[in-house]
Amino acid sequence: MTRDIGLDVQPPTKECIDPNCPFHGTLPVRGQVLSGVVVSDKMEKTVVVQRIYVKKNTKYERYEKRKTKVHAHNPPCMNAEEGSKVMIAECRPLSKTKSYVIIEVLK
Repeated sequence: MTRDIGLDVQPPTKECIDPNCPFHGTLPVRGQVLSGVVVSDKMEKTVVVQRIYVKKNTKYERYEKRKTKVHAHNPPCMNAEEGSKVMIAECRPLSKTKSYVIIEVLK
């Protein structure tokens, strides 16, 4: 039984018993929805997602590329691996550095 999380994403096909899964557990998602590429999956149930975004430099009236890394929870039903594009959504803090959860693995 998958829950409706209120976002326009495809629910996972696999089932899991993780309480911190937004589809099969009780974790509510709210706030920002971001996308990026998984650069590390060496931790247990955690991935590091790198986001590349553009910021305007007002002095020179140009744009510069910037990147940041975000830790996100990786539920067993998603199973995102290194190199895959993912969508992450903000949730309550799950640990000291984790405040995002994977909601979709993009093809």
